[in-house]
Amino acid sequence: MINMKDTYNVIGVMSGTSLDGVDICFSSFTKKKSKWSFLIHKCETIKYDNYWVNNLSSAHNSSDLNIIKLNLDFTTYLASIILEFIKNNKLKEIDFISSHGHTVFHQPSKKYTFQLGNLPELNILTKIPVVCDFRIQDVKYGGQGAPLVPVGDLLLFNSYSHCINLGGFSNISIKNNSHIIAYDICAVNVVLNYYSRKMGLEYDSDGELSKSGTINKDLLFRLNNIPYYNQTYPKSLGIEWVENNLYPIINSFKISIPDILCTYIEHISLQISKNINDSNATLLFTGGGVKNKFLILKLKEKLKIHFELQSEEIIDFKEALIFGFLGVLKIRNENNCLKSVTGAEKNHSSGVIFQ
Repeated sequence: MINMKDTYNVIGVMSGTSLDGVDICFSSFTKKKSKWSFLIHKCETIKYDNYWVNNLSSAHNSSDLNIIKLNLDFTTYLASIILEFIKNNKLKEIDFISSHGHTVFHQPSKKYTFQLGNLPELNILTKIPVVCDFRIQDVKYGGQGAPLVPVGDLLLFNSYSHCINLGGFSNISIKNNSHIIAYDICAVNVVLNYYSRKMGLEYDSDGELSKSGTINKDLLFRLNNIPYYNQTYPKSLGIEWVENNLYPIINSFKISIPDILCTYIEHISLQISKNINDSNATLLFTGGGVKNKFLILKLKEKLKIHFELQSEEIIDFKEALIFGFLGVLKIRNENNCLKSVTGAEKNHSSGVIFQ
């Protein structure tokens, strides 16, 4: 049994929709005088090979039988890379693993969300307690099951008024003292990487491909007028939404990939800036999209608010870090899902424990 205490050593594991790889972060979380702090010890991204990119990107179109097999295979894969991470870094005194899994389906309006890799085999194979499957309970309570990171933004990164993640999707946390709201803004790397791959690239390094294109004003107008952007929060996005709403619009324009990317970067920066209305805002940008220099340049142009980029560790591993923290809150039976964020009927402590 995991003991209640003030400091926890946790391996946080995150796989995002942009298919960059699995982020693994070994951290300590300490509670002192009702305030939480963290220390990152070791972190690493395990890149997906072509096998996993192909299987994960097509999973939402697979048969039930294939998904059952893929779920077990992915759980086994997670166990193997976590064990290798532990061995390579000579880690000891690990309290538990806290894993997000990999989202295949996310349709909260239909009371459904599903992540691969949240099976008891993760505990059986690693012989380490596991906390996982954080989204399902929130959806059952009428919430979006997303975003989940805001509780970490509130308790671990409270010096920032706005925390914006630029991952497969962009999501934002907006804080006012102890109150927080959060929601998904738009798709980011899931779209940028999709079109970069059509040019034979894993991703658009530094945004150079995007920078070489020109903005198509008609496409930009169509994108900016997608109804989702005028919906009130709570709201969240999934790959199904991208395939049903974004790709048909983009693909109806017979323009070059660089022009698509340049236009979409403009779209991202406009949508994000539209959601930050406070001239005194203190901004924290994290996620793989921060490495896209062209996107960051566009954001600085639109926002007109000075912001500094954080360390590589925070940029790359903030989500894995916070999923480790979600596990800590679950172990302590403290709220890790906030109704002000997800729209659930109540705050609650979500997740499943295998030990």
